This record gives sequence, C-alpha cells and structure tokens, in this order.
Amino acid sequence: MLPLKKTFPIIVVLITLSLLGIIAIQVSWIRNAAILRKEQQEQRFVSVTDAVRNEMVRRQAPPIRFKMGGTTITKGADNSFNLEKYELSNITVGVSDRFTTEEVQHLIDSTLRKQKLNTKFEFGIIGRSAFSNDNIIKMQSGSFGRLFDMAVKDTINYSIQTVPLVTSFEFMNDQMEVLHIVFHNSSSLMMSWLSWVIAGCVVFTIIIVTAFALTIRTLLNQKKLSEIKSDFINNMTHELKTPLATISLAIDAIGNKKVMENHEKIQYFSGIIKEENKRMNKQVESILQSALLEKNEIGLNLQVIDAHQVIQHSVENIQLQLAAKDGRVELRLDAINPIIKADDVHFSNVVFNLLDNAIKYSKQNLEIVISTYNTRKHLNITISDNGIGMSRDTISRIFEKFYRAHTGNVHNVKGFGLGLSYVKAIVEAHKGRIKVESAVGKGSKFTLEFPQE
Repeated sequence: MLPLKKTFPIIVVLITLSLLGIIAIQVSWIRNAAILRKEQQEQRFVSVTDAVRNEMVRRQAPPIRFKMGGTTITKGADNSFNLEKYELSNITVGVSDRFTTEEVQHLIDSTLRKQKLNTKFEFGIIGRSAFSNDNIIKMQSGSFGRLFDMAVKDTINYSIQTVPLVTSFEFMNDQMEVLHIVFHNSSSLMMSWLSWVIAGCVVFTIIIVTAFALTIRTLLNQKKLSEIKSDFINNMTHELKTPLATISLAIDAIGNKKVMENHEKIQYFSGIIKEENKRMNKQVESILQSALLEKNEIGLNLQVIDAHQVIQHSVENIQLQLAAKDGRVELRLDAINPIIKADDVHFSNVVFNLLDNAIKYSKQNLEIVISTYNTRKHLNITISDNGIGMSRDTISRIFEKFYRAHTGNVHNVKGFGLGLSYVKAIVEAHKGRIKVESAVGKGSKFTLEFPQE
C-alpha cells in the first residue's frame, strides 16, 4: 500500500481531472442544447409566419374589376371570372389592401398564442414593383423600421421572418407584396427554457466542488495528524527513554558492592530514581489529562481562590529553572480584586505551564513580567517575556494538541506539545478567554481573562 505522501498528489490530480471533465461535458451539452433550442425556436417562428401568410391569402375579398385591353374582368366571390365590355381605369389591389394594421397585429398575436410563444414582435408589408426595384411600405406596425434595422445587425436577440403574399390572380397585378415579421428577444425565450437545466448543472457542480474541497481538506488533516502522531511517538519515546536509562544506571550503581557499603551514595542514587520516576509520572499524567480534555471529562472543583497567592507560589517553584537562564520575574500585581472562583490545581497548572513555556523558549538573561488588573467583570492576567518569540503561523497553531513551535537556535526543548492546548482548555472550562501576542525575536505576551461574580 502506497504511503499517504505518494497517494495524496495522485488523488488530487485524479479528482481534479474528473471535475474538469464533468464541467467540460456539462458546458458542451448546454451549448448544444442551446443551439438546438434556438433552431427549434426559429422553426416555430417560421411556422407562425407561414400560418399568418396563409390566413391572409385565404381570406376572400369582394368582387374586384380589372381592365385588360377593352375587356373588363370581374372576379367574384366564387373565384369565377365574368368578361364585360367596359372602359375602366386599371385597378391594382394587393393582399394588404384587405386588412387593417390592427387586424394583422391581432392575427399574428393570436397565431403566437396558438404556438404558445410569448414574445414581442413588429411587422411590415412591403410592395415591390414588377417593373422597377422600388420598395413601397404598404403597412407597418409602430416600431417596425427601427426594430428591423436593429435585427439586421443583431441576429442573436432578434429573428426576421420574410414570406411573399401570393394570390391566385397575382399575375394581373404589377406588384408583389412581402410580409416581414421581426420577433424580439428569442435568446431570452431560449434561456428561460434552459434556465432550470443550467441551474441544476450549477448546483450539482457546486456540490461536487464542495465535496472535492472537503476531500482535500480531510486528506490534508489526515496528513497533518499522521505527522503529529509520528512526532508525538518520537517525543514520547525520547522523554520516557531518558529517565528509564537514568533509573537503570542508578539501579546498577546501587548493586555495586562499594556503593552498597556507602549509605550516602545509596541515598543519592535512590533520590535520582525517585526524581526520574516522578518525572515519568508527570509525563504520563499530562497525556492522560489531554485524553480527558478531548472527551470533556475533566471535572472542575471550583472554589474561591486568591490569584495573587497562586501566582507568587508558582514563581517560587520555578526559581531553579530561572537561575539556569539567569532569569528574573517582575510582579506587577495591580488588581484590586484578585479573587476568582476556579479550580486551584488546574489554575496553578495554567500559570506554571505558561511560565515553564517562557523559560523553555528563551535564551539567557530571561525577563518575565506578570501583571494583573481588573476590568468591569473580569480579572486579567498577563505573562510576557523577552524570549525568542513566534511567527504568525506558529501563533495560529500553538493551541493545537501535540503542536510544537520551531525553536530556531534554542535546542533541547522537551515536551509533547500538550502544555498550551491544556492551558486553553482549562481557561475556557472556567468560561474565560486567552489570547497571545508575539513577534519573532521580541518575545511573547499571553493574556488570560477570568470572569468574576
């Protein structure tokens, strides 16, 4: 089975290719569907125009007289022709002469409704002379001229349909009439039909992208957890191996005959064993506390305590560590009311962990300043130092379990990366807040805020 480091890039590439392929197929399908829909729309407009033309030609007119030479031809309602000898003026009558503009408008509108088309339109009837190329507008709706010019330039949002108006006796006329209908916003009709398809594709694409992002995030988290687990195992092995080796050496020394006869040396080596045993117990306890915190099973024994006394006691307990760094602690306990309701043990551990952290991540000549002050309903405690400081990335992650900041030139920093996660959990369990300010090379400042009743 391939490790996560090798499978992760492969999974990302495969999912990305699949996602891009799905999107490409959807775009191609929508484009083809739009083209097909537009062709269907155009065909329906052609059908409407033909239906209007047929209806206009079908309607009969009253008898009309035409003169051919010296003979008058009378066309009756039954389409029969009667020849009479009359000297009449030549009369030219077209299809448009049988209708008013309102009648044609109504005819087109009703035909559109029958086709279940809801679109705006303009129309015009243009007569073309058989003996010249002159065009005469014989009938038009209000905005026909303007819309016709626009439709010629914009074939996407407009559709022009043109049909000749032919009668059975057109050979007697000197003009041919042509019906032009300009249909408006055909693309909007097409988009309204495709809107639900596009919306569905967008929704499902968003779902796929979200699932893809969650998958990548989960893989990254798993990768990070795997690295954290490896670091934790390495740290734990090192932290437990050192005291075990010391205890083993002390036991071997006690077994030596010369040492057995010297009670002072036996007491010395016994003290080493005891201290190393306490050290291991403390490490195991920190791991167990972390497990309990994760399950939210730590019970707080809340009682009224004086925060100043706890702080002073914690400072006394770190004097040896401070001496090793030539360090000092300055107390500015200015809070008028240092009384809070907290768990004495856990509150002491919070203060001690922050002080211990300041000592670990510092160089020589360490300076720690602890100050307290009251706000309206809170006690604020700040612990600042002149240590190595932290980067923005480190600040964003220091409260994560098992995370350990890079120490730069500071070596031999021991621990499991549980101290600050424990501090944050305990502060929040007391309904308080913690924040950190830091800059690389300029030290760090932790601010604790505890509620006061």
